[in-house]
Amino acid sequence: MEARKILLIEDNPEMRENTAEILELANYQVVTAQNGKEGVQMATQTNPDLIICDIMMPELDGYGVLHMLGKDDKTSSIPFVFLTAKAEKDDYRKGMTMGADDYLTKPYDDVELLNAVEIRLKKSERIKRHFDRSAEGLDQFIQEAKSFDLIAKLAEDKKIKVLKKKETIYTEGSYPSNVFFLQKGKVKAYKSNDNGKEYITDLYKEGDFFGYLDLLQGEVYQETAICLEKAEVAMIPKDDFFNLLQGNREVASKFIKMLSNEIKDREERLLQLAYNSVRKRVAQALVMLVQRYQEDKSKPFSMSITREDIASMVGTATETVIRTLSDFKDERLVDMKGSLITVLDYEKLVRMRN
Repeated sequence: MEARKILLIEDNPEMRENTAEILELANYQVVTAQNGKEGVQMATQTNPDLIICDIMMPELDGYGVLHMLGKDDKTSSIPFVFLTAKAEKDDYRKGMTMGADDYLTKPYDDVELLNAVEIRLKKSERIKRHFDRSAEGLDQFIQEAKSFDLIAKLAEDKKIKVLKKKETIYTEGSYPSNVFFLQKGKVKAYKSNDNGKEYITDLYKEGDFFGYLDLLQGEVYQETAICLEKAEVAMIPKDDFFNLLQGNREVASKFIKMLSNEIKDREERLLQLAYNSVRKRVAQALVMLVQRYQEDKSKPFSMSITREDIASMVGTATETVIRTLSDFKDERLVDMKGSLITVLDYEKLVRMRN
C-alpha cells in the first residue's frame, strides 16, 4: 500500500524538520513548505492526503492558506490540521469556523501528533468511500457520519414517506424545512408560469438528493416536486443537513459540486430551448430520460410518461410532441404503447440534427 502523503507548512526550520522526521518514521510521505504561499502551490501540485499548517507565518498565514485552498475544488476537501503556539479559544474557534478539521498546540509530543494525523486520515477515508445510491447506501452514509459526530441526530430524525404517483412532495413558493433523498421511484421538479403552463426543470432517480438548492439560498422553493410513480422519500431535517455541511468540509465540497453541476445542466437546457428545433428538443428529452434512469445505454429503455410531461420538458405544445413522437416511431427510433415509451435507438437520438 502506498504511503499516505502529508503536506507540512511551517516557517520554523527546526519545528519543520522535527515534525517531518516524526511523520516519516511513522511511514508517511512528507512534503514540506516553508511559508504559506509555497504551501498553497505545493498543495495544488502534490495533492496530499492531509495538510498540517502553522498559523503564524509571514507573507500568508495559516488562515489565508485555508481560505485559498477552500476556494479550489481540487484542494477544498483535503483534511486540514492547524499548528499554533497559541492556546486561546478565539484562535481555536476562528480556525474551526473556517473549516479546519483539527488543532495541535505547540509544544506537542510524538503521540499527540501521530494520533491527530491517524484520526483525521481515517475519518477522511471513511467519508470518501463510495456509498451505494440506495436506501442501504443512505443508511450506511448516516451510520458513518454518525460515528464521528457529524450528524448524530440524522439517523433518529430520518422519516420515510411513501408517496403515490402524482403526489406532491413540496410546492413552489413554500418554505423549505427538509432535504429529500429519493430511495425508490422517480420524481419531477417543475416551474409554472402565470398561465399555469409547466416547465420541467429536473428529474430525480433513486439515490438522488434534492430540494437543497433553495434551502442553501434561504429562499422559498422555486419549483414544485411531484412523484412520477410510487416513491419512497427520506426526509432530512434542515438543521441536521446544515450540521452535516458545517461539520465536514468534504461533504460540503460534494454538495457544492452537485450544485455547480445542477446549475450548469439547467443553463445548458435553457440554451437548448432557445436555439434548438422542436424535433431536436424532443430527442434531447428522451436522451435525458435514458441518462437519468438507465445505466446501460446499449439496451432499449422503457418508461411510462405522459405526453404532457414530455411537452413540459421540451417547452412546447402537447400536440406537437405527439406528432414528433409519431415521426420517431415511423423512423424506428422509439416504440409506444399507451403511456409507455421505449427508446430503440439511443445513439441516433443523441446525434439528432437541429
